[in-house]
Amino acid sequence: MSKTASLKIVTDSAADLLPDEIEALGITIVPLYIQFPDGEVSAEDISPDTFYDRLQAMWPEIPTTAMPSPGMFAEIYREVAQAGKEILSIHISSGLSGTIEAARLGAEQAGVDVTLVDTRTLSGGERFQVLAAALAAKAGWSKEAILKRLERIRAATEVIYTLETLEYLARGGRIGRVQALLGSLLKIKPVIKVDKADGKYSTVGQGRTLRRTLRMIVDHLAQLYEPETPLWLSVMHGQFGEQAENLAQLLRERLQVAKLEVLRISPVLGVHTGPGIVGVTALPMALMEGLG
Repeated sequence: MSKTASLKIVTDSAADLLPDEIEALGITIVPLYIQFPDGEVSAEDISPDTFYDRLQAMWPEIPTTAMPSPGMFAEIYREVAQAGKEILSIHISSGLSGTIEAARLGAEQAGVDVTLVDTRTLSGGERFQVLAAALAAKAGWSKEAILKRLERIRAATEVIYTLETLEYLARGGRIGRVQALLGSLLKIKPVIKVDKADGKYSTVGQGRTLRRTLRMIVDHLAQLYEPETPLWLSVMHGQFGEQAENLAQLLRERLQVAKLEVLRISPVLGVHTGPGIVGVTALPMALMEGLG
């Protein structure tokens, strides 16, 4: 395999990377922003619990989110290019955010050659692609080999979740193809996935209780993956720790678990879901092995 001596991985706040992952792999994060009535906060500078406390205190109003400007991308890209590094910039789905378009414009402004990757997903799904790219780059993989692996990871990753309420998605204008459920906002709990074809939300089903929708998530994954396939499972939640643990237990009972972690989603994503979000990102473990 031909090697790239110096490939820099750039991503955004929606990748839900852990601080030690960012530091160990030298990943550059371009921040997304949360705009409260009293000012703007970087998603990197507010803890999930502080954010959700503020979010609930201002209800029924909600904050808005803002993507990085092309100028911010241009500045970062120039710095990386001046350090003599090639740039692989991996971002939240273009079906959910204009971030990757801002990155493209930033690369043009900087006059820098940047390879852009639309993950067509977010949160744990985006994280898996960024981690894979960063691990492979550190091991000296060629950019072409990394891009091929990312395609396989993207095709095999499932991001699926349920919400206590659809109010936040509706108020934030991110309802997408779950709009048909609006008439039942207070009666049902939706099960939503990120569609691999266009990176937008679509509904898998609905239930009357969270207990039911958590089981629907597990049923969906059990049908999607072969029974003996070892999986890396990232359970993600907003401020819903008890339900996250319930989901983790159901996953252990039904699936072949190679690695399971319970993590918090970025506050910048929580703007559109509220605190009552719990879900999981699943990927066959084999696609994350052999990268280092």
